[in-house]
Amino acid sequence: MKLAVVTFPGSNCDIDLIEALEQVSGKKVLRVWHKDTSLPALDYVFLPGGFSYGDYLRSGAIASTSPIMAAIKEFAQKGGKVVGICNGFQILTEARLLPGALLPNISMHFCCKHIYIKSSGDAFSNLPSHPLRIPIAHSEGNYYCPDNILKSMQDRNQIVFQYCTAEGLIIPEANPNGSLHNIAGICNATYNVLGMMPHPERAANPKMGNTDGTIILEAILGKLS
Repeated sequence: MKLAVVTFPGSNCDIDLIEALEQVSGKKVLRVWHKDTSLPALDYVFLPGGFSYGDYLRSGAIASTSPIMAAIKEFAQKGGKVVGICNGFQILTEARLLPGALLPNISMHFCCKHIYIKSSGDAFSNLPSHPLRIPIAHSEGNYYCPDNILKSMQDRNQIVFQYCTAEGLIIPEANPNGSLHNIAGICNATYNVLGMMPHPERAANPKMGNTDGTIILEAILGKLS
């Protein structure tokens, strides 16, 4: 298994993500620079959280035109697995590798706290059905797409994660940003591109008091039976 994490100007979760992936996979994770024009032989490429290009224009908009993104699009089209976390999710929507858009939080404030999410039974990963406690940290995590796209994603099991209560209830009160249908993460129609707003890499070390993120990373890497 070969993994890589891309660093953009303004990425601030790339090192955390590399350390978490190395812990989960037991493999050395490669680093890829946004100005690179090609990818090494890989199984997975991850786009980390942060504030790429200072979040100018829209979060992820400028990063979606970085030289490396042409290689990532080709990689995804050939079936390579691409994962975007927080700003990485925003980049994937801006690059049209995932449908919809991440709008400003309904509160119009930066939101940084632990929330609960649960798997929606998608075909991308094998996750437990119970809620997982994962941190979020974003200003633009309010997922939106037109009704016809939402219906298509529901029909194809593309909704990967939804915000929920500690008891697993998917209700408006559990939604931290106004996201449509409590959506916290989605995948593409072929299940090889995943975007999610919560940060599993920030909940992957016992020293942080929470390892629920490890469960997500293990599932993404196909290590759960």
